[in-house]
Amino acid sequence: MDVRDALGKLAVRLAGAGARLTEAQRLTGGASAETWAFSIEAPSGRQELILRRRTAPTDPETSRSTSLAAEAALIRAVAARGAPAPPFVHLCDERDGLGEAHVTRRVAGETLGRRINTDPKFDAVRPLLARQCGEVLAKIHATPPPPEANLKFADAAVELDRYEEVYRVSGAERPVLELAFRYLRERLPAPRAPVLLHGDFRNGNLMISPESGLAAVLDWELSHLGDPAEDMGWLCTNSWRFSRPDRPVGGFGDYADLLAGYEAAGGEPISLERVRFWQTLGSLKWGVMCLTMYMSWASGGSASVERPMIGRRVSETEIDLINMLEAGL
Repeated sequence: MDVRDALGKLAVRLAGAGARLTEAQRLTGGASAETWAFSIEAPSGRQELILRRRTAPTDPETSRSTSLAAEAALIRAVAARGAPAPPFVHLCDERDGLGEAHVTRRVAGETLGRRINTDPKFDAVRPLLARQCGEVLAKIHATPPPPEANLKFADAAVELDRYEEVYRVSGAERPVLELAFRYLRERLPAPRAPVLLHGDFRNGNLMISPESGLAAVLDWELSHLGDPAEDMGWLCTNSWRFSRPDRPVGGFGDYADLLAGYEAAGGEPISLERVRFWQTLGSLKWGVMCLTMYMSWASGGSASVERPMIGRRVSETEIDLINMLEAGL
């Protein structure tokens, strides 16, 4: 069934007799999932909604991505703890003809990192964002993981093992990446009790309102259990600062505000050294991802021009790693 036809039928299920689909636009369409924005007009009023649907099957044993049913459970769980997640509306089933999918309400704001970091209309809220991120992460990390999400565990050692295996299989020889793997293995942080992690908490997955700041945390597909500093370090990775490398937290704030917000919202104290370890690991992980994207294109496995464009960014991550290793943790 065509997605728009299916959304037209879903409109009646969600809003009752007389409801009709008035708008449907695909926002993104990756290798395994799509995101659609759609609107419903009904006697009860207008609804602005977002559909997330899986377009290719994933292997639950090997995939890093959660199911969309797990995403739905996570969104409901963190919202109950006060974290700003998109209000959940509906988990699709066979009657909807959309496959694996769910619906949330649309949240107003901006997700483009460069615009958030440079557009004057965000000047008033930009100084608040790092602290808000800390507060929200404390709420996410305090959320009991919903059992039905069946989340996997990964600490620093697990992540290093996984990405080094990917790197070795690629056959690449990059001295900076080799050095980074060895450097981080020698400095693994002491284990902490695992918590619920967003897994991709960064500028670009945050909906920012020019009036109030952080309005919603999006894209929960990489959620897992692990070290709370992982989410912080990923947010601080230079690749997500979007033209403002001088502001370590997302390109909009400072470490001190992030950590202060986390503790003020009840999070157990996390050292800056631990955050910077995960920040360095974040650059290494992104470097390996960029490398494998390029190699999938160079080998003829993918014709997408996006892969070599992202692949060339491995050199940026190598510069980031040299700077981080020189500065020390």
